[in-house]
Amino acid sequence: MALRLQAVTFDVADASAVAAFWAGLLDRDVLVESRGALVPGDEMQVGLRFVSSDAEQIGPRLLHLHLTSSSPADQQRTVETVLRLGGRHIDVGQEPDDDFVVLADPGGNELCVIGSGNNFLAGTGHLGEVTCSGTRNVGVFWRDALSWPLVWDENEETAVQSPLGGTKVSWGGPPVEPQHGPNRQRFDLVTDDLSGETDRLISLGATRLGALADGIELTDVDGNKFGLHTA
Repeated sequence: MALRLQAVTFDVADASAVAAFWAGLLDRDVLVESRGALVPGDEMQVGLRFVSSDAEQIGPRLLHLHLTSSSPADQQRTVETVLRLGGRHIDVGQEPDDDFVVLADPGGNELCVIGSGNNFLAGTGHLGEVTCSGTRNVGVFWRDALSWPLVWDENEETAVQSPLGGTKVSWGGPPVEPQHGPNRQRFDLVTDDLSGETDRLISLGATRLGALADGIELTDVDGNKFGLHTA
């Protein structure tokens, strides 16, 4: 294993509660960690990590999650499950006839339940997409960092996906949401070659910030922090 995207990490006020929500929604387990909890993924579905932090209140939200559905009835069941597990409806300016439903998890993180007619997410699995604010350059950076092909590259919008399929990671292109405060949503990667992969990521345009307890903190070409950890 050279490099793997282990999880998208969220800073939240109550990591245990938000992890339990997502584990219930995605039918996954929860692995308790020292500062939070991991809802593991697999080779095709991205994992989710929740870390207890006050940064939830001050940092920007630069990404959100898209869940797929196989029919209108399945979409409604997912919405009802979100509400039953402690989520809520939110208004981000969506129109009544949009084919997606916008909600938030108990930590305030936005998620959308996408209608069944969405061809872009066909075959991705239940956690269909991690959609991010970012330039085309950052999509190309993560293509090369993860060795995942670009599966979308139009009008400054990009998306990458594991060669095995599964969850897509996308960037919406300009205008990019300005950053202020700490990154409360970020990628966590694991590797068995910390030094070599750090050097490779820097050669691709990443910037090294400093040491972590089990790895290195860097930023990508858009200035988003991410962690590179020893497997």
